Amino acid sequence: MPEGPSIKILKDLTEKFLGKEILSATGNAKIEMDQLPGRIFQEYKTYGKQSYLVCENMVVRIHLLLFGSYSLDEQTKPDRQLRLHLKFENGDLYFYSCSVKLLDRNVLKEIDWNADVLSDEWKPLKAKKKLKVQPEMLVCDALLDQNIFSGVGNIIKNEVLFRIGVHPESLVGKLPPKKLAALIFEARNYSFDFLRWKKEYVLKKNWLAHTKKICPKCGENLTKRHTGLNSRRSFFCEKDQKLYQ
Repeated sequence: MPEGPSIKILKDLTEKFLGKEILSATGNAKIEMDQLPGRIFQEYKTYGKQSYLVCENMVVRIHLLLFGSYSLDEQTKPDRQLRLHLKFENGDLYFYSCSVKLLDRNVLKEIDWNADVLSDEWKPLKAKKKLKVQPEMLVCDALLDQNIFSGVGNIIKNEVLFRIGVHPESLVGKLPPKKLAALIFEARNYSFDFLRWKKEYVLKKNWLAHTKKICPKCGENLTKRHTGLNSRRSFFCEKDQKLYQ
């Protein structure tokens, strides 16, 4: 699943289309395609893993889900995967195997932008309050909760927990104050590292725990286990990541 930083990169790539008229809209998404041609693409907003293509009185929401992708100016996937193709005078924007919805612009007022770890509106104290009221939540679930850390995905989860030395099955309410603060800080800090490394094409080279077999700190074997409510893959060191229960 694409994580928040990958969606930020997509946003940057679409800047050339801002202010341009949508000439045509095609694809197999179950939306009213005829509502889009003639509208001006005014703004591209991101919220975690979701994209909002803002037009007059309408928003196209794109969620890439687990296997979604995109391309610019050239169709790279077969028609059966093409959910939406927007044609502009200066190029084309394609979305594949994703969720596409047409929404009223008022939906933007309902979004808690403070929860987006890559947003200028990010509020760490708000995240702390949300965590405090869920003391029995596992930290692996907390990091993937998009209402608390919008944009954080499984890679970021594994790397953040390795950085701060916390076992993924630790309870939020049992974390010492310094570890809780580190969890909140690194959720945002690592997300920006992820963004920078991905732009430089060196993201995987900088992974310390995710998909790895040996702990870079102690040299012991890392544990791979499906953890949390959604049974997502966790890679962690039993020795260097403390379990708080």
